[in-house]
Amino acid sequence: MHFYVDESKAKGYLVAVASGPRPRLALPRNELSALVLPRQRSLHMKDEGDSRRRQIAHAIVHLGELDGIHAVIYDAGRAGTERERRARCLAALVDDAARHPEASVIFDRDESLVSWDRPRMIELTRAAGARARISYDHLPRHAEMLLAIPDAIAWSWARGGEWRERVRPVVLEVRAV
Repeated sequence: MHFYVDESKAKGYLVAVASGPRPRLALPRNELSALVLPRQRSLHMKDEGDSRRRQIAHAIVHLGELDGIHAVIYDAGRAGTERERRARCLAALVDDAARHPEASVIFDRDESLVSWDRPRMIELTRAAGARARISYDHLPRHAEMLLAIPDAIAWSWARGGEWRERVRPVVLEVRAV
């Protein structure tokens, strides 16, 4: 199983994690790549206009229906520091990933978090007894098109209203952590 991870810091702190089975990820990757406009390297909701945001959200929901991609949102709210909130989200993510025989966690690369995440992931995967079964990496969004999915879900969920409703069909669970 592959897990694609991005966060939103607007109105609290939440981490959106999109996942899907490995054998079925080529088509979603291609479909999202087809949405990238000339002169764009990747899709990123904060850089798009509303009509493009609607198009991207619609495509993600469609991918969920066809290809079994779904998302879980870990909502850490506003309690504690940003790092404490992230730590709670990562702990819940690792617990979920550890339920699979093998898991790959791909984070949207944020240079300010890479060196902080690495020791946390080592500690969390060891504590879950899954150090050898869970791999993880931080990739720039242009290197992994499927990172557009948690980006769009996190952005939409944090915005609320119509945007949240647009992505709700692929969100299996919202978990307070």
